[in-house]
Amino acid sequence: MENNSRRNFIRGAALTGLATFCLPGTKAFAAAPSKKKKLKIKQGLVFLFQGDSITDGNRGRNLDPNHIMGHGYAFSIASHLGANYPKKKPVFYNRGISGNKVNDLAERWQKDTLYLKPDVLSILVGVNDASSIVFHREPVIPIEKYEEVYRNLLEQTKAQFPDIIFVLCEPFILPVGKVKENWDAYKADITKRQEVVKSLALQYNAVFIGLQEVFDKACEKAPADYWIWDGVHPTVAGHELIARKWIKLVSKRISI
Repeated sequence: MENNSRRNFIRGAALTGLATFCLPGTKAFAAAPSKKKKLKIKQGLVFLFQGDSITDGNRGRNLDPNHIMGHGYAFSIASHLGANYPKKKPVFYNRGISGNKVNDLAERWQKDTLYLKPDVLSILVGVNDASSIVFHREPVIPIEKYEEVYRNLLEQTKAQFPDIIFVLCEPFILPVGKVKENWDAYKADITKRQEVVKSLALQYNAVFIGLQEVFDKACEKAPADYWIWDGVHPTVAGHELIARKWIKLVSKRISI
């Protein structure tokens, strides 16, 4: 990257409050070493966010641009990147659906993922799968099924778009509400799903967004319910934590 481009990228990160990200050649996150291929920001780069209610964010279901990204981390990421790189005209899609588990993503993968031809695909799914075990909600999605279906989604996508960048977000919880009441069961299950996502990220050359640590550290500054109001769904402040982490790590895999 030439010096002027490097300075412009730093300036763009500073505008989003994320000027501490690592530049190429500096120490990078373990799951995204410097040898990994970087994606050059092109005209109309397509970013797609997939997942459950945390991603959904009560998004609009029509083409109204005021509501189409929802009211969560996907909105924050799109607003930051869209404002910083208007000449590149990046395209952002939110296809999160409240209540979804990994099997639900699989049922709509062709229409809501492959059809949109993403360049960067961000996935956050797992907490509803964990709830299916904790509360015996059918269909129950055990760890093995979660990994099998998740892997199949990545395989399908990679086969069709070999140069895609996957961004795999770690499912997370905090001890609030019903999660706190069933903490041991939730913690035991979600920890295993977190390990699955981290392992898949390594296997598929993905950016791994470790969010449990983000929220655990945030609880040193404010109570858990300040960040995640019911143990599952982030508050406005909690969504901003996700957005900051996402932009910081994904910036290491994208260049201008």
